[in-house]
Amino acid sequence: MLTTSPDDGDTWSPPQVIIDVPGSTRAYDPSLWHDPAGRLWLFYNLADLVTHDYSVWAIITEQSTHPHPQWSSPRKIEVGVPFAFRLNKPTVLSTGEWLLPVTWAPAAPADWFPKQRQLQGVALSLDCGQTWKLHGGVEAPEWALENMLVEHRDGRVWMLIRSGGGFIWESFSTDRGRTWSDGSPTTLINPVVRFFIRRLASGRLLLINTFDPKCRKGMRACLSDLQDDSRFSAGLELDPRDKVSYPDAVQGPDGRIYAVHDCDRNGAGEILLDVFSEDEIQAGGR
Repeated sequence: MLTTSPDDGDTWSPPQVIIDVPGSTRAYDPSLWHDPAGRLWLFYNLADLVTHDYSVWAIITEQSTHPHPQWSSPRKIEVGVPFAFRLNKPTVLSTGEWLLPVTWAPAAPADWFPKQRQLQGVALSLDCGQTWKLHGGVEAPEWALENMLVEHRDGRVWMLIRSGGGFIWESFSTDRGRTWSDGSPTTLINPVVRFFIRRLASGRLLLINTFDPKCRKGMRACLSDLQDDSRFSAGLELDPRDKVSYPDAVQGPDGRIYAVHDCDRNGAGEILLDVFSEDEIQAGGR
């Protein structure tokens, strides 16, 4: 389902069906992303417990400002493994290469996700998304998935991984995503849930996270130090409540940050939008 806003998020259109799959197939975890050429991609996953197909797909439009854009035919992101899943959008490196974070497994599971040996890697594209090749098989504790990528100033690629144990895990690549170091824990606290990290135009990293080791409570937006990507400010509180999760964000041309998250997904089922600036994050309040 897709909804659009004509007035910078004040009002929204009724949700429209964009991906309608037949039979026992499930379409899930969509992600919108503008590529460097201005095209809008919608990445999503397909899974079928009957056919045991678990794959990553995308559609593209060049009409992202239109309330009813014309989308391309669906294209499969071929990575050559029996189970592939992604939640987050690509990162374009300074060299122009595209890296799409992918969770994968060497065998198709009987359920929606593999119970064991769920690995973290990247789908690498050298031709602006026409073809992709899978690299990396990083291991992390149970429920390792939903990895995200950041390019450091020294050219290393930093992979952060949702995992069990109360901390985000990490891995590094020194060859632009081809090979990866063994996974290890960071000092970033996280209650086994999706987080968000992305480089802003200022050069700082934006991290949106719930900093509680056991509970999805208290979502904050934090900024990294300009000289040290691993040090983050206390940040701006976006939602103090319990049951908040799955942040995502994008920075607009004017520098404003548009961030979404959900709250009480099995109850009220809220999806919320916050719009704020880097100055507000640095001030720690509104």
